[in-house]
Amino acid sequence: MERLKGKVAIIIGAGQSPGEAMGIGRATTISFLREGAAVLAVDRNAAAARESVEQGGANVDADVFEADVTDTQRLSAAVDAAMSRWGRIDVLVYNVGVSVMGGEQLLDQITDETFDRVNRINLRGAVMAAKFVEPIMRKQGSGAIVSVSSITAIETFTPLIAYRTSKAGLTAFTQYFAMRNAEYGIRANSILPGLIETSMAVDTRMRLSGRTREDIVNERNSKVPLRKQGGSAWDVANAAVFLASEEAAFVTGVSLPVDGGALAKIGW
Repeated sequence: MERLKGKVAIIIGAGQSPGEAMGIGRATTISFLREGAAVLAVDRNAAAARESVEQGGANVDADVFEADVTDTQRLSAAVDAAMSRWGRIDVLVYNVGVSVMGGEQLLDQITDETFDRVNRINLRGAVMAAKFVEPIMRKQGSGAIVSVSSITAIETFTPLIAYRTSKAGLTAFTQYFAMRNAEYGIRANSILPGLIETSMAVDTRMRLSGRTREDIVNERNSKVPLRKQGGSAWDVANAAVFLASEEAAFVTGVSLPVDGGALAKIGW
């Protein structure tokens, strides 16, 4: 349980949306703490981030930082706070995203405001956070960035245009960052979650649509090849731990699907 011992991680999006299901940010924060990492839990909702830290166990080395990712100065301040406390940054996890809450995203109805809002949150924040940690990791000669993207960057059934394009951009940027920094010993990889049962994916849809949890979950499960069962936030958190750890020391520029086979389903 010490795969990340000695590492300092910034997890952006460490809280979670209101709801019954565990969110990816919370599961990742808990997993990193349990694996021995020191964690700066960053979220626009400091109370939610603090709850994630508290669930990571007793006597953990962690702090909470309140920041909205659309405020670039606050992202820079979060990096400064981590450096002030620990003097190094080994891992950056970017796990912030807005999908259905971003507004109407069908092509014939999308607006400038919706498109820009979704991309500010899902993509621009990730680019800026990476920009701020890059010189630190280069000076260290090591580091790892893990970006939580989505299979919507590749698949074709999701009609949310702004969400799809932002996640495709995040995957492309992660690959670029990996090649830009390979010679410095810095790795960058993205995770492509599939139909994961999280508070954002299920509970938010319940509030917006008025449908039942059972109805939404069953519909999503029906699209998953593996046991017709959606994944959990822990599945994504486990992938993040692996990519942040030395077990993935020779892995960079990869887009790792965590999707129950959804992207492999061609012509079935």
